[in-house]
Amino acid sequence: MSALTWAVAAVVTDDTGRVLLCRQGRGERRYALPGGRLRPAESPVRAALRDIRAETGWDIDLVDLIGVYHLTGPPGEAAAGRVGPLPDVLVHVFRARAAGVRPAADPPPGCRLSWHSPDVLPEAVTPLTRAAVTDAREGRSGVLHDVPCAPDTLDAPPPSARLPADKGQPAEEDRPTTAAGRRLGTSRSGQPGAGQPPEQRGEAADPSRHV
Repeated sequence: MSALTWAVAAVVTDDTGRVLLCRQGRGERRYALPGGRLRPAESPVRAALRDIRAETGWDIDLVDLIGVYHLTGPPGEAAAGRVGPLPDVLVHVFRARAAGVRPAADPPPGCRLSWHSPDVLPEAVTPLTRAAVTDAREGRSGVLHDVPCAPDTLDAPPPSARLPADKGQPAEEDRPTTAAGRRLGTSRSGQPGAGQPPEQRGEAADPSRHV
């Protein structure tokens, strides 16, 4: 196994059941679930609430855990401009609902958000997005999936994009949860967006950049 990255994402739905997807950066990037990388000593729940607000402007209510997805690139294959193989990525993907009828804040520049029917996803989506939305649509929870991804569809956000802008922000408190996901449905209204969002979600990027 190569270097390991821990990340979070969420299948966020609105009142009509549509799924929130985003494209980061310029050009025809792939659609992906909103999310990001865990900070040191940060729980997946806390990271999901923080990262999704920072990336999309939406506060969300977490419902439960759809599953943990293991993303791997082709053995020994490196992304453009990078020495060595892409990292393995473990992504906690949550089922979530949008809190309210509109975002609590504007999304950052470069984040193109759109809502889609889970039955008719765009053709250009990342492998993780397609797998997780399918599992969510079929009502699955607690799944464990291996999702191979090519270098140009890396789902994992690089690490450095979020940390500098967060410096000096107060730590959030963990929300108690149960194995069944009870008490997860708490929005972070008023929580400041921490850090900068990934700029190249769904594209071959330096894996040190996103999450």
